[in-house]
Amino acid sequence: MSNDNGFGRRGFLAGAASVAAGATLAGLTPAQAVPVAAGVTKFAFPTERSLRVLVTGDAGTGTRTQWAVADAAREYHARKPFSVALGLGDNIYESGPNGAADVQFATKFENPNAGLDFPWLMVLGNHDNSSIIGGDGAWLLRGNDEVEYHANSARWWMPSRYYSVRLPDPDPVVEFFVLDVNPLASYIPPVFAPYWAVDGQFMNEQRAWLDRALAESPARWKIVCTHQPYLSNGPHGDAGRYEGLSIEPINGVHVKRFFEDHVLGKCQVLLSGHDHTLQVLEPTPASKGTRQIVSGAAAKTAGKGAGGNASLYETCTELGFMVMDIAADRLELGVHTVDPASGAATEVFTRRLA
Repeated sequence: MSNDNGFGRRGFLAGAASVAAGATLAGLTPAQAVPVAAGVTKFAFPTERSLRVLVTGDAGTGTRTQWAVADAAREYHARKPFSVALGLGDNIYESGPNGAADVQFATKFENPNAGLDFPWLMVLGNHDNSSIIGGDGAWLLRGNDEVEYHANSARWWMPSRYYSVRLPDPDPVVEFFVLDVNPLASYIPPVFAPYWAVDGQFMNEQRAWLDRALAESPARWKIVCTHQPYLSNGPHGDAGRYEGLSIEPINGVHVKRFFEDHVLGKCQVLLSGHDHTLQVLEPTPASKGTRQIVSGAAAKTAGKGAGGNASLYETCTELGFMVMDIAADRLELGVHTVDPASGAATEVFTRRLA
């Protein structure tokens, strides 16, 4: 079976071979970030100490539902301007882009988000790294096309597969740590490419970077952004039991161990997408005080969930986005659902989380 982008088993094997041969862009670290192209001016990061953050995920369909959520965000922005946005992965459905000049960047990101003119901190998702079947996460080199696109867009911020942003810099109220756990969560484990292995070079470098970056961060609030969640009441479920499976490693057991060893207890919030839901979950003893929030309903809904985790709010049937208001003395969250027919947004949950 091949996907819409013309990649099949042959393409997958060729990609694995190119990684083994040392493809130049594979796994760029923050120290090797993609530079901005000549003539491209990035939207500036905010310098204020009170920030309003648009939190959205799983948006990149280019469909009417994506536009409805974006329209609602535009209406909100006109009244209460956003400082930055977080795009929590699956940016280009169903199988990711074909190169940094792919028209899908326009139809599934730039055009729907016109007027939302501020930096968008983007996360790589499993659909952004597809090989044989959309969402299999098996063509990890494909995600590098999205890193390359950083050079071409005023809005899109992804200088590396993983990175952090301090706001404001150099004396931050918040630092966002954007991670790439796709090598641990692929439905087709990268057995042909040791570079991407669970204990391969890419993940080991990311672990070392993250440990150091979290420990050295001077920010009041530390927020980790991933695509795949640690906890979720949506149909994908919790790491270690993804899809309700006990079969390793496709049940996400390596994602679970990564979170438990390197993330939980070291940040206040873990933001994820993947499940097409809106969830504000309660911390658990295992999460060591870190709160899991899932915002993945910017274009699709799950329709049903798996349950199991205590939540302050959750829906599996509504489109929507979240808003985080961040200052040195507070962290507030609002959840907004969107009617796909009218484009009207309703604030259904608001709470000061800290």
